[in-house]
Amino acid sequence: MIQVTVLFFATIRELTGTRQVNLELLEGARVADAKQILIEKYPRLKPAMDTTVVAVNREFAPDEYLLPDGAEIAFFPPVSGGSDVQVDPPTICAIVEGEIDLNRLLAQITLPASGAGCLFTGMVRGITQRGEPHETSYLEYEAYQPMAENKMRQVANEIRHRWPDIQGVAIVQRIGHLDPNTPTVLVACTAAHRDTGVFDAARFGIDRLKEIVPVWKKEVGPDGEVWVEGDYHPRPED
Repeated sequence: MIQVTVLFFATIRELTGTRQVNLELLEGARVADAKQILIEKYPRLKPAMDTTVVAVNREFAPDEYLLPDGAEIAFFPPVSGGSDVQVDPPTICAIVEGEIDLNRLLAQITLPASGAGCLFTGMVRGITQRGEPHETSYLEYEAYQPMAENKMRQVANEIRHRWPDIQGVAIVQRIGHLDPNTPTVLVACTAAHRDTGVFDAARFGIDRLKEIVPVWKKEVGPDGEVWVEGDYHPRPED
């Protein structure tokens, strides 16, 4: 037998009613076997399991993945949406609970040779016009922090691979209770000139974050609350 720790996040956590459970599995068990046991233990999970994302030891794992003894297995919906890590060239990847200081972060990734910076920040909408217009009182953000920070670094590396002239990269996500007009996320890139791909790099960064960085948001308004989930399911190469 092997022992594993299972973590639940966002809608999956609400369906199970718990954040963590320990399981004993037969040696040779795979992700699919853990899924079946969890469905038997938490029947409310069954409708959501087809779209649930699984990570083993903080890396995405398919159904056929062989589970090692002592594994940490995380179950969460497609992403919606710590400490600073500095390397040379400057890279900042962080999950934070406090205010995002846009100017300070931009300054941290600006080099003496930097002549261009592109910064994207997402904010909480008080009114959403897409689809059926509705009011949002606040958002509640949640993250699988260790894996989220690892995947942010992956996104930063992907940016540098695609745009070698990029100098600095910052990717920061705020979690917790956030009111309308509050910045929720920052993706910023710096370079020597504006024609080095700095605009495309920042756009790629936020789009990729929404695909693979495990962060979710609950939208709370006068008419109730709902978890906002994406529809991207990670591939083995993610």
